[in-house]
Amino acid sequence: MANRASSLTLIALGGVAAGFIVGWQLPAPGSTPDAAGSETVAVNELIQLGERHRGEITSRSELNGKDGSRFSRYILPLEEGALVEIELGGPLHGRLALYDDRDRLLASTYTGSYHLDPSQPSALRRRIDESGDYTLVVSGNDQHSYGPFDITSRGMELTTGDALEVPSRADGWLQDGADTYTLTIEESGLYQVEMRSGDIDAYLVLEGPHGYHREDDDSGGNLDARIADFLEPGEYQLTARSAYGQDSGLYTLTVDPHALADGASLRNSGELAFDEPLHGWLNGQGLEYQLTLDTSAMVTIDMLSSDFDAFLELRGEGVFISDDDGGEGLDARIRHHLGPGSYTLTARSHSFGGSGMFELKAMAVEPDELPSSGHLEIGHSLNAWLGAGARDHYSFQVEEAGYYRLDMMSSELDAYLELEGGGISLSDDDGGEHLDARIHTHLEPGEYRAIARSYGGSESGGYVVSLTAE
Repeated sequence: MANRASSLTLIALGGVAAGFIVGWQLPAPGSTPDAAGSETVAVNELIQLGERHRGEITSRSELNGKDGSRFSRYILPLEEGALVEIELGGPLHGRLALYDDRDRLLASTYTGSYHLDPSQPSALRRRIDESGDYTLVVSGNDQHSYGPFDITSRGMELTTGDALEVPSRADGWLQDGADTYTLTIEESGLYQVEMRSGDIDAYLVLEGPHGYHREDDDSGGNLDARIADFLEPGEYQLTARSAYGQDSGLYTLTVDPHALADGASLRNSGELAFDEPLHGWLNGQGLEYQLTLDTSAMVTIDMLSSDFDAFLELRGEGVFISDDDGGEGLDARIRHHLGPGSYTLTARSHSFGGSGMFELKAMAVEPDELPSSGHLEIGHSLNAWLGAGARDHYSFQVEEAGYYRLDMMSSELDAYLELEGGGISLSDDDGGEHLDARIHTHLEPGEYRAIARSYGGSESGGYVVSLTAE
């Protein structure tokens, strides 16, 4: 397996867990007091890895002097280097704990509370650092927990070796530190390294020739890590670890060529032309593009990426606008009415450290081509232009009773909405974000009319109106 940090002695998991440890040591070894105060000899039964064992917690089981719960102890021989998984099943609402031959707690299913679903088995996993006889303790959750249980144990097979090529996959186990791998890149190109885990917050570090260094925490989505970058030939060191502390758990590591869009050529600077999408490659630093308008227009700029959290900045002609997640998911979108002139667009990641491929596209619509009234479809949005003092009207039909949300969004004016029809008359100024307007209400089937205007009645500019069924 990969190079691993040395094992650390784990102490009790907080005060209550400490009681769990000390409590089972209170009676004399091999004995437990019965209800009359006399001691009954209790032999620690030997169980083997890979075998299934059935037992039961009763009122005659050993007593935890801290919380009154009952428990049973077993001897489990384990070999150095083995990764073991032990599950507790059956009717008993209980927990497991594994100790070494010096009574040090190595792993436990204790969480400080009952399982959210007691019918599901609880499991502990541990990589064994030293061959020997280990003590496995099965305990009730509290003084009221009794019943039969099953113990199922097995050795888990993981990838051996610490050398990675392209493509490759490794299944690993983190425990008390980081795992390191050697990654060999044969040809220059775009590559993607991912670390996925349901147990830990994954974190990747990639170091290579000529001082190359990249780190990533959550670019893979959720708590998974992803590094997507252009790599030169050479030998790299890949470190897989948890983002915080000494977490332990299973993970999967994959290295693959990056899946570029078909026929995509990458362009990392220059002119961004309207209606001509381009693809670029971000490597940590922001990239600048030029945008030129001959006449005033409502401009929409989108930055899309599945590799990182996109972020856009636009400046020029007295304008500065930025956006993080205005598009779908983590994509960025700037929608603004711009006058003629030259603008600089900066495309980057939200965290400044992301990397990967992205798509950039711009669209411009002159104000006189934008609607100022018409029919509004449920589930769709309209880009529109509001003249000074104007009141734009939109009609829509509700077929099914329910809750609906009407939005008017603009970065150029203080939006104001009115809603009429079906015996209701509603209005809103700043119910949305910032100065956007929003009406959220229950509507019966029928014909309705939305009126979009500015709050003061004198502003003009572009806006988006949308109707959503909730």
